Amino acid sequence: MDAEIELKLFIQSQHHDFLKKILNEYPNSTPQGQKKLTNGYFDTDDLQLRRWDMGLRVRGFDNQLEQTIKTAGRVVGGIHSRPEYNVSINQKMPVLSLFPTEIWPVGNDLDSVSRSLKCIFETNFERQTWHIYLNDSLIEVALDVGEIIAQHKIDPICELEFELLAGDTSALIQLAREVAKSVPFRLGKASKAQRGYQLAGKSKPFSIESIDHVCLPKNNNVPQALSAILETALERWQLIENILVTVTNDVERLSVLWGELRRCVRLLRLTLNQFGLLDQHISPLFDHLERALEFVGPLQSCCLLLQDDANMLANISNKAVVCQQLENHINAMSISTQLASIWQHAEYGQLQLALVDLLLTTENGQHQFSQEPELDLFANKLQQASWKRIGKLMPITSAMSSEDYQDVADALDESILVGFAYGEIYPAKKREAFRLPWQDLALGISTLSAYKILRLLSELHQLDIDTWLDNKETSLLFAMEQSRKSALKVPIYW
Repeated sequence: MDAEIELKLFIQSQHHDFLKKILNEYPNSTPQGQKKLTNGYFDTDDLQLRRWDMGLRVRGFDNQLEQTIKTAGRVVGGIHSRPEYNVSINQKMPVLSLFPTEIWPVGNDLDSVSRSLKCIFETNFERQTWHIYLNDSLIEVALDVGEIIAQHKIDPICELEFELLAGDTSALIQLAREVAKSVPFRLGKASKAQRGYQLAGKSKPFSIESIDHVCLPKNNNVPQALSAILETALERWQLIENILVTVTNDVERLSVLWGELRRCVRLLRLTLNQFGLLDQHISPLFDHLERALEFVGPLQSCCLLLQDDANMLANISNKAVVCQQLENHINAMSISTQLASIWQHAEYGQLQLALVDLLLTTENGQHQFSQEPELDLFANKLQQASWKRIGKLMPITSAMSSEDYQDVADALDESILVGFAYGEIYPAKKREAFRLPWQDLALGISTLSAYKILRLLSELHQLDIDTWLDNKETSLLFAMEQSRKSALKVPIYW
């Protein structure tokens, strides 16, 4: 058995030649040549192997055949770690009995599974490899370019893999971060096998579940809580990327996905800042991405106005014209190409790698927090600091205008994120009673932002809706002011 530990990155084809030049010239790099690899992935019609969390492959290379089975493993960020078993064979159909008997679940019917095996999909690609020594570690870097084929459907492969052959996992991150200074990429959560099952229609489309709170450790341990928050946000970020690649025309869904991606990024930044880990190297990377995501707020505002058949605009006489201008405004944002555009910036991948590095070093106990309290005390302190900030920005004795509310939008989002990160610690009833009016205020601020966009469009295209907007904004502000003053009187739950 081999324990495969690798870091997978997705790159774009226009960067191949420059990437090869970097790897060829990298210190202590030895090019290993190029191979054509053909791979058939096997399972039963009812996906018995997949249900056992196993992946079975027959690979052809240099007139040889090798069957491989990978058993249950873990993906953290872009780091894939799975036990695997390799056996040389002389036929294209795998022979399960050649693998060690102890890998199979108790009570399995291996003969029946063997008879039912069929090729579900293929992956065929050119692999160019390099061996690189770094800090007493040996890393194999592989550039894979080709395609996944399933039922006459094709999905391109364009990946860079860093596999640890000997040494420490940290060397994978270090080498990848060096490469990332010059070549844009994004972390690769989905393996070729996962993508193949998707393409073959043998697994559900990628989806992201709504969660109310981060699942925190039960032992009240602060470093483990940090790991849980980082891993949750980073994993959701990568999952959203996988969905964004496949969604192109559903603007409302894209709005939700981009909003959730930005939320993950902001949670990561907030958490690093709380733990004193937001240094001068990582902070500018967050700044760069936040600027690239500036379209998300306007997109969400436009979609808010258009949702439910634009019910919010029901009383406007020229509703159809206003809706068309909103749709034109959305189209000008080029939402379907935003991921590819952002991905072109090297800072994007650099930030992802820096976060994976922080996650791994946290899990390895490499961060020492002075006078480390219990988790509940630490969370109480963060909640109180956030609450004081909101009280200072939204004093109960002062009236707030539309501009005032929009100015505090990011601060309110941060406060809500603190509750999202640590909410599991507290009694649900008191927690939700406290948080609900603030979440309603956040929705109100989004609506005010939507009205601001409508004012701009009205001015540009003479939509003649200013009186309607004045009335709507006045009514909303009145409701928000009442809600805010009530919310400020609700007892804290920490």
